[in-house]
Amino acid sequence: MDVRGFLIQFINIFADIIIFAILIRVILSWIRPTGSKGKVFMFLFEITEPVLSFFRKFIPRIGMIDITPIIAFLVIELLRGLIIGLLI
Repeated sequence: MDVRGFLIQFINIFADIIIFAILIRVILSWIRPTGSKGKVFMFLFEITEPVLSFFRKFIPRIGMIDITPIIAFLVIELLRGLIIGLLI
């Protein structure tokens, strides 16, 4: 595998992991919304909070609804497409 192929695969796997972690965090927040302290939740919080907190600086909550995970999904997919498009 060449360097370009490795980078494309790495970007795809990295984006998939972040998206999956955000999705699991959202689902867990619906099940246990009052500050879960489990190891799994804390791990997901630590790896997803840098991404979500970046978007929270610009996007306020709509009532009790936090739409930053949706925006994060869209931006991650957009960046993935742009970066892979540049590598191809």
